[in-house]
Amino acid sequence: MLYQIYDTQRTMIEPFADLAQTASKLFTNPLMPFSHLPMAQRISASYDLIYRLGKDYIKPEFNIRSVNVDGVDVAIHERVEVDKPFCELRRFKRFSDDTATLGKLKGQPVVLIVAPLSGHYATLLRDTVTTMLKDHKVYITDWKNARLVPLEEGEFHLDDYVNYVQEFIRYLQKNYGNCHVMSVCQPTVPVLAAVSLMASRGETTPLTMTMMGGPIDARKSPTAVNNLATQRSIEWFENNVIYRVPSTFPGAGRRVYPGFLQHTGFVAMNPDRHLNSHYDYFKDLIKGDKESTEAHRKFYDEYNAVLDMDADYYLETIQTVFREFKLVNNSWDVNNAKGKPERVRPQDIKATALLSVEGELDDISGSGQTAAAHDLCTGIPKSSRRHYEVKGAGHYGIFSGRRWREMVYPEVKAFILSHNSSAPAVPVAATASTEVAVVPAKRAPRKRPAAKPPKSGTAAD
Repeated sequence: MLYQIYDTQRTMIEPFADLAQTASKLFTNPLMPFSHLPMAQRISASYDLIYRLGKDYIKPEFNIRSVNVDGVDVAIHERVEVDKPFCELRRFKRFSDDTATLGKLKGQPVVLIVAPLSGHYATLLRDTVTTMLKDHKVYITDWKNARLVPLEEGEFHLDDYVNYVQEFIRYLQKNYGNCHVMSVCQPTVPVLAAVSLMASRGETTPLTMTMMGGPIDARKSPTAVNNLATQRSIEWFENNVIYRVPSTFPGAGRRVYPGFLQHTGFVAMNPDRHLNSHYDYFKDLIKGDKESTEAHRKFYDEYNAVLDMDADYYLETIQTVFREFKLVNNSWDVNNAKGKPERVRPQDIKATALLSVEGELDDISGSGQTAAAHDLCTGIPKSSRRHYEVKGAGHYGIFSGRRWREMVYPEVKAFILSHNSSAPAVPVAATASTEVAVVPAKRAPRKRPAAKPPKSGTAAD
């Protein structure tokens, strides 16, 4: 019932939030008599804050239109390459009519960024993608909101996640010869499993794995996230945080871990910080500080937009990663696409270089949790393994913001480049598809006009 109550509440609040937004504009519009009242700016700020607190946050767009490559603006066309029931493999195709730039782009490494499926959308990695696009051909896993996936599409398990990653890797290998894989936070575990299984079968594995701030071994330096998983039984999670999607969504009846519960947990970890942030936003509105207020809006438009996770995937992740530690205990069997169980053996990986990245102040994935990958991947030569700790960085700082751009990215870029020489050159088609799928987060999917590649310019990768 909780999900139904929440959905009803949001539906009732939505028109009042819209009224608050309208009232805020009335008190700042110079043509309106309200704007000349002594307290007009403060009243407008109050209504604006009410609107921000009451509005429904839908899935943001990546909105990456261009990147600067050595002083040349390169156009970006975003499109879906592979569409699975619970995920889209999204590509950011680059265009340029500058011959020198075009030649440079064509020879750059191909990188699959595996985004976390842990409450937020893949757009949380917008800064990661934008930065990587300067020197790489970039693809990303864009996970779908489970409440928008009809029941007839079946369930989604942790094993399915691992199989999706393998399928995407094979897709890039087919098109380019090989690729590099970067996983941020939660996906470090399924990505390591995916590459391990490929290695055990004798398949070609990615040239490199970059693992950033993930719970490879959640026993080390446990955080509040880890403690919650161990202090509560799996039955507690199933009885208290799993609900069925209301009838107002395409995925009606699906068992999910609702995004609004995950969001509540995020806020509860640092309530004072969020309270102060909203109060600062209120004061900046009164002062007319447009730069600060816009920065606040951009952050919370992303932070407050959350998705539901399929219940099976969520519960299995807790059990496998945070309670039984199956990866580090060498006891994890994954059902492949044919339903046959296979043991995950990271020690079988030999031809994939490994870079692990941790933030010194990470309060989500504690110190040593990601570095534990090196203890498991004993088949990788030491010369092909590297660990990097980012001084002064929290969890988000290792993949977004100044520290990511100035400290982490140069390390990632150099590591990928140093292990890219074995990638076979594969001819790439010079034409681009024009279809882009965008999944809204609120109600039934709406059709959007397809994004079109630049009319002039040459496809680069």
